[in-house]
Amino acid sequence: MATATLTPANTDNLSNLKSSVAALSQISDNEKSGFINLVARYLSGEAQHVEWSNIQTPTDEVVVPYDSLAPTPEEMKNLLDKLVVLKLNGGLGTTMGCTGPKSVIEVREGLTFLDLIVIQIENLNSKYGSNVPLLLMNSFNTHDDTQKIVEKYTNSNVEIHTFNQSQYPRLVVDDFLPLPSKGQTGRDGWYPPGHGDVFPSLKNSGKLDTLLSQGKEYVFVANSDNLGAVVDLKILNHLIQNKNEYCMEVTPKTLADVKGGTLISYEGRVQLLEIAQVPDEHVSEFKSIEKFKIFNTNNLWVNLKAVKRLVEADALKMEIIPNPKEVDGVKVLQLETAAGAAIRFFDKAIGINVPRSRFLPVKATSDLLLVQSDLYTLQDGFVVRNQARANPENPSIELGPEFKKVSNFLSRFKSIPSIVELDSLKVTGDVWFGAGVTLKGKVSIVAKSGVKLEIPEGTVLVNKEISGPEDL
Repeated sequence: MATATLTPANTDNLSNLKSSVAALSQISDNEKSGFINLVARYLSGEAQHVEWSNIQTPTDEVVVPYDSLAPTPEEMKNLLDKLVVLKLNGGLGTTMGCTGPKSVIEVREGLTFLDLIVIQIENLNSKYGSNVPLLLMNSFNTHDDTQKIVEKYTNSNVEIHTFNQSQYPRLVVDDFLPLPSKGQTGRDGWYPPGHGDVFPSLKNSGKLDTLLSQGKEYVFVANSDNLGAVVDLKILNHLIQNKNEYCMEVTPKTLADVKGGTLISYEGRVQLLEIAQVPDEHVSEFKSIEKFKIFNTNNLWVNLKAVKRLVEADALKMEIIPNPKEVDGVKVLQLETAAGAAIRFFDKAIGINVPRSRFLPVKATSDLLLVQSDLYTLQDGFVVRNQARANPENPSIELGPEFKKVSNFLSRFKSIPSIVELDSLKVTGDVWFGAGVTLKGKVSIVAKSGVKLEIPEGTVLVNKEISGPEDL
């Protein structure tokens, strides 16, 4: 147990914390022991130190090029019946000005993230006569809303299961006691401990054993807001043939992804290297596209039996990510883990270097502009890129604070402009777009303070900088 290396002060902190946590009636014994174990590991300072000189670039055996995968076999149904799709559904839409789970934001043609996910799996199940279930891992923030929302899919041919990830108390920095035991009774006293928690939560919820008893072998885990994370049978087939217990989809870095975690070979195993683990003097090297060419998409394929084995052995000791916050003026700490960091504990773990199309996350309204535009079309629930665009990279889009909330974003565009030939767009200030606008090349529209700038219907802007009506 990690407790052996604790300082006397930390030993006291931990035992006080244990008795306080024991008295919290809102969470289960599994959650209590999981939380205490996490804090004990954090206090013992077992943060994994990466020896920079031992880092090696992974070979094609470890990070397999997608194009080298064998073609999908004829027998699709057998493959699909071994699969479960799990979407991480714990996040709220607050950063985009929405209430409720982020997965219910409308992406295109009135369909939400969740609608698209269900339609995709429905189509798979119909086409191949398979029974691929959908699991949603909620947090206490999204659970109640999600339960109501999934009722609309009752007539679907997709079995939908929901379960909750752990609920841990926030730690007060000053005295290392749980915030809920100090009178903070509301939701602000708690936090979901990151998606690394997916593995113990699968087990603790009973879902893992149920799936294994149904003959399921692999779970495909992805963020619910990544529109590119669709079931890929070539990947599943490769993992089953090669007995890989874990696979992380990675894709080539662009300048927009320099902070993303990367895969390295380290002491004979493949592992995730995150920017937080990089010594200061090597950060610029980490961000360079030359040495570290790939990054983690957080599309993960994991063998269910291996999850059971490792969770039961308490072997998944992923790097701890300390996340400091402030609640009503009180400094608190959230300790979190990431699912990608688990890669080093699984046997025959690999990365697969996939096309960029498998990474299409919607984190802000600028991403929403991309996927609602003519740059994409919707086919059977899949968001498919328009072949008419020659440039393989998407345009870079920067929208000012006036566009941050989805409701504001939608009201400022009569219709989404055509951007098939756009390279970059910057919009700030009180800007309003008429219908049928076309943007090409590099376009910058910056309204001066106090000026309302309307882009008339049907306007075509090519390589233009606009700061007032006179520039139109």
